[in-house]
Amino acid sequence: MNYLIVIAKGIYLITDAKSMGDTWAPEDKALYLAYALLCRTKGEAVTSEDVHDAWSLWATLHAPEHPSLVPFEELTTEVQAYDDTYRMAIAHVARMLPSSKLTPV
Repeated sequence: MNYLIVIAKGIYLITDAKSMGDTWAPEDKALYLAYALLCRTKGEAVTSEDVHDAWSLWATLHAPEHPSLVPFEELTTEVQAYDDTYRMAIAHVARMLPSSKLTPV
């Protein structure tokens, strides 16, 4: 298992394992890898808008008609809160990584 999969799995376990099971669906792997990339590149500085942009990239391929495929600022507060959940998980996993592994912002 490579380092990005380890990070992605950590994010998944924090956010979705309780509701979706211990193993992510194959089509969701790319989403959690995008979140792992945010973890590596933005670390604790990740924003909910960053998370939404990563999700939007994934949704463009998997759910291109989804109503939340709009810029973050156009989302309702309730929908923005979903992104905040993932932002907090990404930041949590980033805190667990050795600081030398994170790319400076």
